[in-house]
Amino acid sequence: MKKLVLFTFALTLMFSVNAQIETPQPSSFTKVEQVVGLTDVTLEYSRPSMNGRAIFGSLVPYGKVWRAGANKNTMITFSDDVVIAGNELKAGSYAIFVTPAAKSWEVIFYSDTNNWGTPETIDAAKVSAKVSAKTYNVPMDIETWTIGFDNLTSGSTDLGFIWENTYVAVKIEVPTAKTVTASIEKVMAGPSANDYYAAAVYNLSEGKDLEKAKEWMDKAMSMIKEPMFYQLRKQSLLYAALGDKKNAIATAKESLAKSKEAGNADYVKMNEDSLKEWGAK
Repeated sequence: MKKLVLFTFALTLMFSVNAQIETPQPSSFTKVEQVVGLTDVTLEYSRPSMNGRAIFGSLVPYGKVWRAGANKNTMITFSDDVVIAGNELKAGSYAIFVTPAAKSWEVIFYSDTNNWGTPETIDAAKVSAKVSAKTYNVPMDIETWTIGFDNLTSGSTDLGFIWENTYVAVKIEVPTAKTVTASIEKVMAGPSANDYYAAAVYNLSEGKDLEKAKEWMDKAMSMIKEPMFYQLRKQSLLYAALGDKKNAIATAKESLAKSKEAGNADYVKMNEDSLKEWGAK
């Protein structure tokens, strides 16, 4: 009987440890990913609902900083530097706080995203941007707090906040024109020294078309004012692979000298071993 009681107790204990009841969160988590032009923007926040309550000026008081959602901080992340109402923000993540009023809101982009809720005191040094935005009345009640990306163009979007019968928008500008122009200029200018060098090294390592590899390597070196010791090392190996021992030795000696200047013992040894192998004097 005693064993049966102990067995029953063990089963009860196992059930109480393993059983988990899942229920919906009262303020569901939302993650929105939006590409604006060429910039990735990610928004993460939790969404409370009205549930018959008055919101702005009541549940969310006027004149007090609010976390713009529920639970963990509302957070926005930019893959590029952006401009918000004339304020430049670096690429990265920011918490969003708002201070509602009847006719306008103050929207704060805060560099510290590790708060749970609203900080007791807003640190001015962490305020990356502070924007005043006009409120608009909407002709119906919006039950659930919503933040989204409105009026999308190739260079901007409005970060829109809507709840109850109030809508507020903050314009975000992204560097699409600058990025595209830089890309065009790079392509039109042709391959860079690094492109030619990488192509030459690939052919060398794969044993493919060494003459073409030499052409690319020569082009790369002509574009580099002061070649590094490791670049000269690859060039010397390419000469050796082509049977040009004279240039292989001369280039290896340059790489050796620069390796010693840089204090790189590995490259010093590799160059010394190659020079010995190639019969350098």
